[in-house]
Amino acid sequence: MATFKDFRNSVKPNWCPGCGDFSVQAAIQRAAANVGLEPEQLAVVSGIGCSGRISGYINAYGLHGVHGRALPIAQGLKMANRELTVIASGGDGDGFAIGTSHTIHAMRRNIDMTYIVMDNQIYGLTKGQTSPVSELGFVTKSTPKGSIEAPLSPLEVAMAAGASFVAQTLSSDIKGMVDLIEKGLQHKGFSFINVFSPCVTFNKVNTYDWYKEHVKNLGEIEGYDPSNRVNAMRVLMENEGMVAGLIYQNNQKQPYETLVKGFREEGLAKQDLSFNSDRFADLVSEFM
Repeated sequence: MATFKDFRNSVKPNWCPGCGDFSVQAAIQRAAANVGLEPEQLAVVSGIGCSGRISGYINAYGLHGVHGRALPIAQGLKMANRELTVIASGGDGDGFAIGTSHTIHAMRRNIDMTYIVMDNQIYGLTKGQTSPVSELGFVTKSTPKGSIEAPLSPLEVAMAAGASFVAQTLSSDIKGMVDLIEKGLQHKGFSFINVFSPCVTFNKVNTYDWYKEHVKNLGEIEGYDPSNRVNAMRVLMENEGMVAGLIYQNNQKQPYETLVKGFREEGLAKQDLSFNSDRFADLVSEFM
């Protein structure tokens, strides 16, 4: 059985010292080992940005895609090989700016995979611009007089889009993060996990201490039921999305793959994809 160390490789991360993404990487590796995966059973697909580098730092199948396109690549990978456990990852700009449409439709489609967003409320790789989730008044290089745009609420968007698993955690809470990623990997359907992962270089507002002060643990809400969608949305709105824990899970919604008629259980890599001239002629005739 694989251990945490088996998901390490020799590539040294070049994130800034103190970046929250280090913890996210470690949590993915620990969670993958804890649920019994082997490196060859896991694929990590990432987009562009500081967070996009994560696919190269984990000993598993990895693909560093283009900006905002991690999800269509990851979904195609899962459809091609249902036997793989697929994780897509990216930042708040990657998932909720250029990739917004892909994010929403992936959530409603409910393919069995996990999407982890490293949310630092700023563009880090391009040296500190406002992101779609930055707060009103947020001062950056792109908003020197403060942002005048209302921030997007990723969790409310996920709920409205029909995601069957919605969770949020902090990169400083390694135990809670590992637990949620494990649950996401084991969930049958699309799992969305938003991780507050501070940018220590360009965001001096949303720091580790700031998140500790402003984020409320759902475990503090007596009798909170993550299967109650209406209540989950109410709690999100009342707390302006600043909560941590398993927010919502729907185990009744079937994954996309199970609804595709004639879709084989075995991956394409194990199927006989050869065909003779007669079969080729039959396929061509459909377009004649």
